[in-house]
This record gives sequence, C-alpha cells and structure tokens, in this order.
Amino acid sequence: MSGSGKGGNNRKNRQRFSGRKDESLKHDRKKHNDNFLPGGKFEKNRVSLQERPRWTAPVLPANPITSPECKWCGKQIKDITTAICDKETGFPVHFDCVLAKIIEMETLESNDSVCYIGGGRFGIIHYNNPPDTRDFTIKKVLEWELKDGNDEWRRPISEYYSIT
Repeated sequence: MSGSGKGGNNRKNRQRFSGRKDESLKHDRKKHNDNFLPGGKFEKNRVSLQERPRWTAPVLPANPITSPECKWCGKQIKDITTAICDKETGFPVHFDCVLAKIIEMETLESNDSVCYIGGGRFGIIHYNNPPDTRDFTIKKVLEWELKDGNDEWRRPISEYYSIT
C-alpha cells in the first residue's frame, strides 16, 4: 500500500518493545553531548545562537513628516495619521473637525450618532438599545473621501509606514 505511514505495512523495521528502555544508553549519550550544561540542563541550539546575524534598523526616508495646520480650525494637526481630507479642497483637517461639521449638517434623532465606518465614509448610526451598542442600524452613509484620491500630503506618511 502506501509508504507514508498512514496505512499499509509500515511495521517492517520496527523493533519490539520489551517494556523497559536501556537506561545505560541514555546516560552514555548525556556524557558525550556538548550541549548539556553542568547540572544536567540542556542548552538548545547553542551553536545557532552565536551564528545569528544582527538585526539592523531600516533606513528612514529623507522626507520628514510635517504637521500642517487644519484649514477649518487653524490649529496644528499634531498626529497627521488621524487627519482626513477636506471634501472640497483635499487639504488635511482634524478628524474631530469633520465629525463636528457632520453633526452640524445632519439632524440627529435620539439614540443616533455619527461614526466613521471606514473607506473615507461616515454613517449615521441608530442604536435600538443605547446601552447595548451591538444592536444598531446604519440610517445614512456619507461619502467623505474619494476612494481613488491620491493626496500629496499622504505620500511622506506612507513612506514611513511602508519601510519593510
């Protein structure tokens, strides 16, 4: 049948087990093995640890990450990775500024909130039971950023996160 050991006659070269292993062979191997430390502890991969190459940090890009001003509130954007594009101009603005503007533009009922749902889109979420946030429905989706928008201010940021 098959020789993979999953079936068939795979007992050709197997020795019979008599009930006890030869203890003297076990101690003999222990004496002649260089990987055993004093006290009988085994040091695993002793040789390979010395031959391992050292890790070198990747070289950072030459373009520094800038911290521009928000075009809506005029304050500096300290964490540029959380910024989002202005719908009309494409400049970076605070995520919280966009959230506040959407709340001003839309009429929210009780148990409604505005959430970022990914892909440059926001949604108006209605919670059926507010303490249980797992039970909700999306009432309206607001497309904020273009999916294919290649914004110039994001290129230096992507260079830092795409090093490896």
